Amino acid sequence: MCVVHCLAGSVLLAGLSATGGLWNHEVHGIGLAIALPLAIVALVRGVRMHKHHIVGVLGGIGLALMAGSLFLTHGSLDEIAVSICGVLMLASAHVLNLRWSRH
Repeated sequence: MCVVHCLAGSVLLAGLSATGGLWNHEVHGIGLAIALPLAIVALVRGVRMHKHHIVGVLGGIGLALMAGSLFLTHGSLDEIAVSICGVLMLASAHVLNLRWSRH
């Protein structure tokens, strides 16, 4: 799931960047709507397997921050900071999830 999510996200971002679509605030909501179920499935499966609940907590906070950034002024420093923090937390949860799932 993580690999599909990352590859699909990369292709989507590259395509949107080429067309200028990243400046549209709605794109972030659509991206989150796609990422949310994928992240939840991947994190829940991992936590069930390795029993490290911090992965779910970290991922959940990351997703919440990403969702919260949608309610901030698009392009503002607040929106950017909250969104980046959310993405970093979710990415960290995915890395830990992968690491612990392999052991």
